[in-house]
Amino acid sequence: MQFKDYYEALGVPRDATAEGIKKAFRKLARKYHPDVSKEKDAEARMKEVNEAYAVLSDAEKRAAYDQLGKGLRPGEEFRPPPDWDAGFEFSGHGYSPEEAAGFSDFFEQIFGRVGPGTRDFHSQRNFRAQGEDHHAKVYLDVEDAFTGATRQISLRAPKMDAQGRVAMESRTLNVEIPKGIREGQVIRLAGQGAPGTGGGPAGDLLLEVHFKPHPRLRVEGRDLHLALPVAPWEAALGAVVAVDLPDGPVKVRIPKGA
Repeated sequence: MQFKDYYEALGVPRDATAEGIKKAFRKLARKYHPDVSKEKDAEARMKEVNEAYAVLSDAEKRAAYDQLGKGLRPGEEFRPPPDWDAGFEFSGHGYSPEEAAGFSDFFEQIFGRVGPGTRDFHSQRNFRAQGEDHHAKVYLDVEDAFTGATRQISLRAPKMDAQGRVAMESRTLNVEIPKGIREGQVIRLAGQGAPGTGGGPAGDLLLEVHFKPHPRLRVEGRDLHLALPVAPWEAALGAVVAVDLPDGPVKVRIPKGA
């Protein structure tokens, strides 16, 4: 998959303001809209412009794109690392796979998902409404799943500053990690999402749990895999050896002839 330069597509610098991005989009839309344009590649260019604007006009998507695209050039081979969005706080809204399909594979790979707990607030007619849920991916130590723990989690969320440029805000939360939590499970923090409107309650913050790589243990669901080194004579004759685990050592019987 090739990296796309959305700033180049709109003809704006990387530090462009929100107003500058909007003006550039309107200018290009007048030039390439298929209903009025006489350019041969009008339809293809309009798709590129629409995709670039969908990302750069949204503070969250722009911040994520900027983080992923550091040092990359247009056309360069690109694969987002699996943990690129760790600690990155997103609001609940997003693009469904059907909506993202109208854009490029590059867009779909990064933004073609809907965060857990998404609510449709556009359909609510009452003034008083609950705030949107936010979601973030967090990485924990495997040891936390054995005993449970309280951990400080730092999250970053993009906001538009007074000049219309994307700025990052950080916050730190104390999070209770329940004993026995599994990869992919979600911890819900009530009232830690977006504020409500008209006196409505705040949304929730949904933390999707993943485990950091461990030097000895590999997690699969509720199972742990461990490569256990034994001496040649222990494998030949059989033995009982101690294995250190996060909640204490256990004795493992090595069968004769292992």
